Amino acid sequence: MAGVSGCIKYSMFVFNFLFWLCGILILALAIWIRVSKDGQEFISKGESGMNPYVAVDILIAVGATIMILGFLGCCGAMRESRCMLLLFFIGLLLILLLQVAAGIVGATFKSESEHILNETLQKNVELLSGTDDNAKAFQNTLIKFQKEFQCCGLLNGAADWGTNYESCKCPDQSNTSCTIYEGQLVYKQILGLVFSMVLFCQIGNK
Repeated sequence: MAGVSGCIKYSMFVFNFLFWLCGILILALAIWIRVSKDGQEFISKGESGMNPYVAVDILIAVGATIMILGFLGCCGAMRESRCMLLLFFIGLLLILLLQVAAGIVGATFKSESEHILNETLQKNVELLSGTDDNAKAFQNTLIKFQKEFQCCGLLNGAADWGTNYESCKCPDQSNTSCTIYEGQLVYKQILGLVFSMVLFCQIGNK
């Protein structure tokens, strides 16, 4: 029984340690976007009537929650603390209930949400080939993001830029984040986490 108990304990520690690291990464990314000039420019693009920082604040809260739960799980497992393990269980249960509630709401408004999402995606892709000031500002901000995160485009990678995908070219052939597009080595699609947050900000104007 001691072997089984030890196996469960260390397995839970490893799982929650990874959980804790994910929370730190999400929290760090959200804080960086919140305080960085480039991040603020990126999320404030569009005509949303809602505060664009609401999504960032939610991301900060999610990252902090995951980090705290991971810490409780790690320490609770290693110290065999019933109090920490109980708090960890309650936290996970609350998250599960919230997910179920969100799933019900999402299923109810699925068709409307898909329509809004498709319109928002297409609108942002069209900005990449635009020539007005708003489009140019969005393009310049996205180019900075692409260089920093070694990624490209919003929906279909380099294809989003049309023939003007110079900013997507990958100089390092050994880089695993690169792919072939029209015979050229380019970075892959942009980070889903960042773009999903931008979509959340812009959906508010529909």
